[in-house]
Amino acid sequence: MARTPTGETPLRLTYSTKAVILVEVGVASLKQEVFHEENNDDQLQINLDCLDEVRDKGFDRMTKYQLKMAEYYNKRVKLRRLDIGDLVLRKVTTVTRDSAQGKLSPTWEGPYRVAHYFRQGSYHLETLDGQKLPRPWNIEHLKKYH
Repeated sequence: MARTPTGETPLRLTYSTKAVILVEVGVASLKQEVFHEENNDDQLQINLDCLDEVRDKGFDRMTKYQLKMAEYYNKRVKLRRLDIGDLVLRKVTTVTRDSAQGKLSPTWEGPYRVAHYFRQGSYHLETLDGQKLPRPWNIEHLKKYH
């Protein structure tokens, strides 16, 4: 099957030739009629010489596909920004969750104060006492505390 990003089958990208499936063996096709045993090696060599061109076209299609997917994703992303000094709640993960509380433990903890941000979506937090947390947190795991 041809893959959507490249528009080619993996076999074609590897060997620059198309596969003949078992159903096509019993049915007369143009590929079978043109096949000659003595010219097959020459044809395979020509196909291998053109392989770089097939791969380049596949790479170009894949790059366009990735840009298209990124554009589709970026249209739907809602940017959230937090300012320094904002109070936030931090999502409790399976690593930070207290196993003694069981499945009814809270899913958010805090509040914490935003100390500073490193880049878009990455925030360093501190407790209300001023103790900094050891690592930055992604905005995906934070929500504003009202």
